[in-house]
Amino acid sequence: MRQAMLVSALIGAVCGLLSCFVALKGWSLLGDALSHAVVPGVALAWILGLPFALGAFASGLLAAWVMGFIRRNSRIREDAAIGVVFTAFFGVGLVLLTLWPSNIRLRTIIFGNVLGIAPEDVVQMLIVAGGVLLVLALRGRDMMLWAFDATHARAIGLDTRLLQTLLLGSVAAVAVAAMVAVGAVLVIAMLVAPGATAYLLSDRFGRMMGIATAIGAVTAFLGAWISYFLDGSTGGVIVSLQALVFLVALVAAPRHGLLAARRARRTAMQEPA
Repeated sequence: MRQAMLVSALIGAVCGLLSCFVALKGWSLLGDALSHAVVPGVALAWILGLPFALGAFASGLLAAWVMGFIRRNSRIREDAAIGVVFTAFFGVGLVLLTLWPSNIRLRTIIFGNVLGIAPEDVVQMLIVAGGVLLVLALRGRDMMLWAFDATHARAIGLDTRLLQTLLLGSVAAVAVAAMVAVGAVLVIAMLVAPGATAYLLSDRFGRMMGIATAIGAVTAFLGAWISYFLDGSTGGVIVSLQALVFLVALVAAPRHGLLAARRARRTAMQEPA
């Protein structure tokens, strides 16, 4: 139980950190696509006798490349390309799992099972977390500039394709790691909700990253603890807590909440013309 709580907190913190970039780039649907696209990679890895994480990561990167290829070489809009690719990958994964039955439970892939996490999965989490932190330490400022204004980043000589690849790779790696805790379906919430909540609470990116990381870690830790006593889905409890925090911020955020906007409109109406 302690291991599950600590691993959940680690995943939540890393997801919260990356969710700031996902929120700024408007990549919410892309995170959903990557979380579903890992399913055929897991199935193929079992068939070929390879590590599940390797297959899932390769599948996620392939899906990201296919989405970009379709977007660059056709008239299809980005949202349509993402929708077609992730549903296709997910469908192929389901077919593989039914044609080659294995000890992989579809429910575990989709909904996760952090209470049954293996020691090698813990090592995988630590490697992924360390890799993401290293990428952000080396290229975090460039990625931040690119997330805010890709045109300006390109104009000053930054390799925007490399930055995009680094972010896509980080999101894919975290999606694979988080799949163990919350499953493929709910990964998208952990990659979006903390960043969206922090965006309502701060106008500075550095502070936004700190808030999102804290929200991800605390809600994941508490969600794993509460789910044990409820005997319910760990991923479901974690995501429900994150949704609750987001709703509170949406209503009560000091500058960007609904109540603040209402007060601002009321003040504007009371001011003399």
